[in-house]
Amino acid sequence: MFKHNHTMEGINLTMLAKAIAIGLGSLGPGLAIGMIGAKAMEAIGRNPEATGKLFVPMLLTAAFAEAISIYALVIAFSIK
Repeated sequence: MFKHNHTMEGINLTMLAKAIAIGLGSLGPGLAIGMIGAKAMEAIGRNPEATGKLFVPMLLTAAFAEAISIYALVIAFSIK
């Protein structure tokens, strides 16, 4: 029914699209996780007694930011 034209240019463009999707999709979360860690360490440095109160929210926020990068990975895998 459908003929796929698998030329070298098409394969290269597909690989480029996957690389751009994962690269740009991981750029924001990577910066966000770095900022989360930096601000958490700054807060712990100011108030060491608050370490226990800051640890769980820091991990949850980093996990939510990492989820966006995982979505980009799924999108990159779905490009054919």
